[in-house]
Amino acid sequence: MDAVVLAGGYATRLWPITRRRPKMFLPIDGTTVIDQIFEELETDDRVEDVYVSTNAAFADEFMTHLNESPYEKPILSVEETTHEGEKLGVIGALAQLVERESMTDDTLIIAGDNYISFDVGDFLDHFQSHGTPTIAAYDVGSSENATQYGVVDVEDGRVVNFEEKPDNPDSSLISIACYGVPADSLGLLQTYLEGGNNPDEPGWFLQWLQNRQPVHAFSFDGAWFDIGTPGSYLDAVAHQLDGDASVAPSARVENSQIGENVHVMRGAEVVDATLERTIVFPETTVTNSSIKGSILDKSSVVDSIDLDNSVIGAHTKLRNESLREQTEQPVKII
Repeated sequence: MDAVVLAGGYATRLWPITRRRPKMFLPIDGTTVIDQIFEELETDDRVEDVYVSTNAAFADEFMTHLNESPYEKPILSVEETTHEGEKLGVIGALAQLVERESMTDDTLIIAGDNYISFDVGDFLDHFQSHGTPTIAAYDVGSSENATQYGVVDVEDGRVVNFEEKPDNPDSSLISIACYGVPADSLGLLQTYLEGGNNPDEPGWFLQWLQNRQPVHAFSFDGAWFDIGTPGSYLDAVAHQLDGDASVAPSARVENSQIGENVHVMRGAEVVDATLERTIVFPETTVTNSSIKGSILDKSSVVDSIDLDNSVIGAHTKLRNESLREQTEQPVKII
């Protein structure tokens, strides 16, 4: 069996912190989102090769990351696009990857920005037990929350209906970006595209496939976060912290109130400040400020500024009275 880790997005909704950093490298739980996936695939003997599908804009960053990692299975496979307007769509990129790498085995396809609570090995057990296309299904709690995903109806473990991003979903059970595709279904990616179908999301392909052959679902409880927005990244870190705060031993914190779900990374300085539900990246300095629901990227400076629901780019300096006049790098309000 092979695996494809999808890592080709440009994460524009997370700018400026992902303008020059793949969102899969955002730190969480002492590692990165994508490394948690690599770790599970590395230890599963059923998985032989792990193809990391990314774009040309981030190829060097991924090559450096993989060369410095302890994992032996990942193989970088580059989609030759450099910005959002050139994107092939996930299905288009997958079809190219399958042809480029001459893939002919059963394949796990999983998004590199998925923060999931289930063991990937359990999903593979379920996939192999049925031998059919298999999706991971998660209940997002309300029909309103389901409108941005592929909504599924499941009976006795089999998907009986699949609708991608419906306006008025009948269910809150969705398909997340984790799929098992048997070898004989991989070639159908090209058949799907040749039919003029939507190339953008895997869910459209699964909806098309479900009308032609049995598709099974692996339903799971627990946690799942699609880290595509500042809010979802903060939610994922908050879930991992579970109301606590995490302060790196090398960080300096003096005369400050560190509230719930705060992550202060190595080399950061927090002095005379109040932090709540905030992520402070390495080498960032916060003084005489109140920060809530915000992300402060590496080597930024926030001095005598109160921030709420903001994203501060790397090397930004915010001082004294005016955000507009003192900002030297991008700031985004969530």
